[in-house]
Amino acid sequence: MRSLFALAVTTPLLLVTAADVANAQNYPWCAQYSTRGGARNCGFVSWQQCMATVRGIGGFCDRNYMYRPGEPVRRRVRRYY
Repeated sequence: MRSLFALAVTTPLLLVTAADVANAQNYPWCAQYSTRGGARNCGFVSWQQCMATVRGIGGFCDRNYMYRPGEPVRRRVRRYY
């Protein structure tokens, strides 16, 4: 019984500590599939990509106003003295 309790306590702790930080996907363009409350997909990198998806099924593309570009990648400069 004690080993079962110990297992029940340690398993969630191990799962939480082993979890990696999740990064949300952040894209600048959204496809609105209908004019009245239809589905919205904000998973497009460019306007052309969004329009290629919307063509033929109806809808339109607009900017994702929740989009926040990531920080620029800083390169490490190695200095040899």
